[in-house]
Amino acid sequence: MTTAAIRRALLSVSDKSGVEDFARRLAGAGAELVSTGGTAKAMRSAGLDVRDVSDLTGFPEMMDGRIKTLHPRVHGGLLALRDKDDHVGSMKEHDISAIDLLVVNLYPFEETVRAGGDFAACIENIDIGGPAMIRAAAKNHKFVCVVTDPADYERVAAEIEAGGVSAETRTQLAAKAFAMTAAYDTAIAAWLRAETGEGASRHFSVSGRLSQELRYGENPHQKASLYLSGAARPGAATAELAQGKALSYNNINDTDAAYELVGDLGAAQPAVAIIKHANPCGVALGDSLLDAYEKALRCDPVSAFGGIVALNGPLDETLAAKITEVFTEVVIAPGADDGARAVFARKKNLRLLLTDGLPSPDEKGALVRPVAGGLLVQSRDNKLVTADDLTIVTKRKPDADEIADMLFAFRVAKHVKSNAIVYVKDGATVGVGAGQMSRLDSSRIAARKAVDAAEACGAKASLAEGSVVASDAFFPFADGLLAAADAGARAVIQPGGSIRDEEVIAAADEAGLAMAFTGVRHFRH
Repeated sequence: MTTAAIRRALLSVSDKSGVEDFARRLAGAGAELVSTGGTAKAMRSAGLDVRDVSDLTGFPEMMDGRIKTLHPRVHGGLLALRDKDDHVGSMKEHDISAIDLLVVNLYPFEETVRAGGDFAACIENIDIGGPAMIRAAAKNHKFVCVVTDPADYERVAAEIEAGGVSAETRTQLAAKAFAMTAAYDTAIAAWLRAETGEGASRHFSVSGRLSQELRYGENPHQKASLYLSGAARPGAATAELAQGKALSYNNINDTDAAYELVGDLGAAQPAVAIIKHANPCGVALGDSLLDAYEKALRCDPVSAFGGIVALNGPLDETLAAKITEVFTEVVIAPGADDGARAVFARKKNLRLLLTDGLPSPDEKGALVRPVAGGLLVQSRDNKLVTADDLTIVTKRKPDADEIADMLFAFRVAKHVKSNAIVYVKDGATVGVGAGQMSRLDSSRIAARKAVDAAEACGAKASLAEGSVVASDAFFPFADGLLAAADAGARAVIQPGGSIRDEEVIAAADEAGLAMAFTGVRHFRH
């Protein structure tokens, strides 16, 4: 492939940013401009000479614009192989003119979905002619240059003004074009699947738009990038970096875990989560965000060093000052006042991420994880256990305060790596055991954390005294439950469902514990 001169360009864009200046440079280089509808109008308003695509095809736009470029004189002009005699002969026979440059971006389907468009509006924003032309031009990139991103206008214009678009550029832009149409179709398929409630389909695809290349992945020898899926869910990927250095792979992963947790807690009461290595080291509800932060920090102040702090409400100056007393990597919140921003500005490396809301705890969606040779796909764990879901299985019944703490503990346990054990007292975690191969070990670790936390704050007894304990899955044996009782827990919440449930219930009764079964498991691997 050699450098390709541009004699005729077809432009049809939804995003018109920069197109007038680009078209002016094309015309200045001697290219004939062909366009459609709004794009043609915009270029004429800029004083450019533009030929309507309907003049090229001999057919008017029709069916509310659904039909305008789906025509042999368009697709023949894009697909014809200029070095094959029979292709050239067909072009002459049917009066098909070659199109050397295609400039297209697509109807704003994802933007329409995010804006809450109804079903009919979303359907009308599914582009048909655009993807068809893009694929045709990209397939024939040996002769045709396809531009789908305004960010490429400068590069292409400069090459055209220098004599033509290089083969390397045409190939790169073709690859970019196919990636874009694949992502577009993926978004449509995902939306329709969600709208219809369809389960597993024969084909599944994921896509994203490059947001930034990261310095490295989990470790310095790994490459990493952040891609945006187009979903409107507030979180680390879409938040505004109000201050601080660029986020790392681990920052984004941990911040996502933190914000999903406070999202599950809702906005009814101030809540704070402190995360380290994607696990909570302290979570609390409070009378204020400052109160919640202090209670969360008390759970494990050692692990909180270098952690992530997530808030379910706007950050104020007083809390910002308190947070900066501990080395913190990232703070994420739905807003921050000027005083808080000023406090954080004195900590140049501290990242402050601001969102426009909380992630909805009951939102549907798919979670994807790669495995060798494939993908594991599952629906989001959006089950929130309430008091109505509880079955009290012990002789002693929990009181209202214990039930509130049990539900809070179980919601936190949902966000702890399995096996997960969480001790809670007065709306705050006092011990968290995460990721152990044995549930008994997780229970012991959580109990030890409660002792350490007591020593750190000068308490005489373990913070687990009088607490409730949550387990993300059933206790297969009574030993883990008894370890919790020994640590000072007075009530237990767990899914139930073990073949030894009766043995575990009997052990709870003997220890004087209250225990509730949820019937819901929250494994997190």
